[in-house]
Amino acid sequence: MSKLTAAEKKAAIARIRLSNPWHLLAMGFGSGLSPVIPGTMGTLAAIPFYLLLVQLPLWAYLAAIVVAAVVGIAICDRTAKDMGVHDHGGIVWDEFVGFWITMIFVPALTPAWVILGFVLFRFFDMVKPWPISWFDRRVHGGFGIMIDDVIAGLIAMLALWGCGQWPWLVALLG
Repeated sequence: MSKLTAAEKKAAIARIRLSNPWHLLAMGFGSGLSPVIPGTMGTLAAIPFYLLLVQLPLWAYLAAIVVAAVVGIAICDRTAKDMGVHDHGGIVWDEFVGFWITMIFVPALTPAWVILGFVLFRFFDMVKPWPISWFDRRVHGGFGIMIDDVIAGLIAMLALWGCGQWPWLVALLG
């Protein structure tokens, strides 16, 4: 997100209407309106939805993620245009999708593994190592808003899967 003045941030948020379904989803059901760490708040808000989605068969869980990502391009693009700011921090639908991707191969559905998935995703989303940073700087619009979090989710997913390959860690967290 580009550096905005406090007045510009306030003006962008003032253009949001949670009664608008596009805005409601893009703002993570209001979690993105948090005045502090909206991306982290959005990821936290994604956890209850993950706990519902994970009950699906794997093929349906993956299909739901694909649909959420594709629809997310339009949701984020429309909301960014309505706000007049590309990738405003309050747009957190991309965090929802990125977290759900992270959790695809979670070794066990325990609080410890969910927390580790949360921490890994937030780490990669905030630090933005290559190639995440490349996409974040060069790809714009709704696709640009979504793609860096999708990649962060994929990298965090691989890291979480890797953690699951250590029997002692599985025993500790599982």
